[in-house]
Amino acid sequence: MIKILIVEDDDSIAKADAWLDDNITEGNLKVAVLFDKWIEELKLTTSKDHWRQYYGYGEKWIKPKIGNIRISNITEQHLQEVILNGHKKGLAKKTLMNMRACISAFIKYCRKRKSTKLIVENVTIPKNAPVGIRTILQPDELKTLMNDDTTIFKGKLVRELYINAYRFEVVTGLRPGEVIGLRKTDRNDKIISINRSLNQFGEITPGKNQNAKRPFMLTAIAENILDQQEKLLRENNIDSDYIFPNEYGDFIPYQTYYKHWKRYRDYHNLSKASPYELRHTFVSVVKTLPEGLLKQVVGHSESMDTYGVYSHNIDGDMEKAAIEIQTIFSEIIK
Repeated sequence: MIKILIVEDDDSIAKADAWLDDNITEGNLKVAVLFDKWIEELKLTTSKDHWRQYYGYGEKWIKPKIGNIRISNITEQHLQEVILNGHKKGLAKKTLMNMRACISAFIKYCRKRKSTKLIVENVTIPKNAPVGIRTILQPDELKTLMNDDTTIFKGKLVRELYINAYRFEVVTGLRPGEVIGLRKTDRNDKIISINRSLNQFGEITPGKNQNAKRPFMLTAIAENILDQQEKLLRENNIDSDYIFPNEYGDFIPYQTYYKHWKRYRDYHNLSKASPYELRHTFVSVVKTLPEGLLKQVVGHSESMDTYGVYSHNIDGDMEKAAIEIQTIFSEIIK
């Protein structure tokens, strides 16, 4: 069967030619429909943590604002207005940056489907977007954490089973999921390799970004914490492949890790820092490190503004970082 495209005027001819040239086949689909299709694909290809975050941006910010617009009519200004709406409602700068990344990834998906030719290049974050306030431990609180392993459980004073995990997180800058996911095979003498992370859903993931997999050199303080952890496991007859396991030798569920930390934190009247903010405590403590070194240690992506532009590992960097971190923490907790 031969299909004939009928046009009525020069303008229609131009539009028809453009349509044929672009080969856009789904331009009439609405943003909401395509976004839902994208989320279903993400469920099959990414972690639950990842797709749930993007699903949330879609349901609360993207679909209500532009969900009923055909994808072929979407411009960068439409996308900019989504960001500006979030800014108007008080979203923090990091949240807006994450939402922009979500939008860019969604449009890329739409291009792959040949639903649009749009390329996101000029969607910006307002320069006065608020920076989220992080709660970190202060020097006196760090001394408490490093020297007191007691907590209260059912009205009794007991030893906190995960105390060394908290301490290790603070002195290394690891993410909670990276600490929970550490296996004994990840250690080679003074070098720890980060190969995985466990999220709040108990899923093993390769990490938050391409730089999340990384090696770093243990400081003397970190080595001592690992020695104390081995002693704690022996005393409690816990045999496990994990460095920081639960009482059964399995990985610690994130909710359990958070619950134990909160109980320890509140018993000692520490600042209301979350487990993730123990990592921010580390970054704040070692803020005098050169930015390139800090990025390598904490596994920030190139676009993350830790202090500047990311630089690759060079000989001696890991040792230099370990020495400087050891010196800084020794002064605080001595």
